[in-house]
Amino acid sequence: MSKIYTAEVKENIEFGTHPKLKYDLYLPSDPNEEFSNTPVVVFFYGGSWNRGDKSEYEFVGRRLASMGYITAVPNYRLYPEVQYPDFLEDGAQSIAHLSKELAKPEYKKLNPATQYVLMGHSAGAYNAAMLALDPRWLNAAGVEHQTSVQGLIGLAGAYNIYPIKDTDVQPVFNHPNYPPKSQPIDYADKNNVPSLLLAPQTDTLVSIERNTIALHKVLKAAGNPSTVESIEGTDHITLIGTLSPLLFFKGSTAKPIDDFMRELHQKNQLSSGTPGQG
Repeated sequence: MSKIYTAEVKENIEFGTHPKLKYDLYLPSDPNEEFSNTPVVVFFYGGSWNRGDKSEYEFVGRRLASMGYITAVPNYRLYPEVQYPDFLEDGAQSIAHLSKELAKPEYKKLNPATQYVLMGHSAGAYNAAMLALDPRWLNAAGVEHQTSVQGLIGLAGAYNIYPIKDTDVQPVFNHPNYPPKSQPIDYADKNNVPSLLLAPQTDTLVSIERNTIALHKVLKAAGNPSTVESIEGTDHITLIGTLSPLLFFKGSTAKPIDDFMRELHQKNQLSSGTPGQG
């Protein structure tokens, strides 16, 4: 069903030696003429850091590509093979590889942006938020954080989960001996990355108040641009499902995402003063 949205798809681009470390790339059919260069989104899926695969999120890649955005969907290693922070290192490595990949001549007609919007759902929103708000991970992977991150889009994100009640998640963060400063909310004052935080109408898995609302408040208090939006008729799972053609009857995450992407691009155009600057 997801093939209703057209995109050129490049599968299983390797960014590490581990067999899991591959990403899929979804390319718009044509450059979007509204943009001086094509915005790039990196999407991290959820699954409590112990399950999930990029192949299950083709609908996200295709939908975003059909909206005019180059979209990478990377895998990352999962518990019990790894714990925090290995999956953040994997995410940073995927972005480092993507920047080299998109510099190849074959992508020239799309003129890819050199700043990326990091996006994720649930545990994947944690990954995206940590990479967007804490510069250590990208910098360690050889990517200049300050010039590489354009924005953050989190859907039903896990940004402030201690103490962890979910027994599936507890060992990922070495419960009860949690690593210090290992939550996105710890880094909300560190930089000026614009954030769009989308929440479902109801969420029994990840508390909206403790995570989305709390992160938004701390970001705003520190002077960071942050927007929160609740998507009508959705829960933790169907929030990401609204990007699928199967859930067209739900409130849409596509419109706020599109509005946010356009706003980022316009701001970049104004600040750079010249077309084509990321």
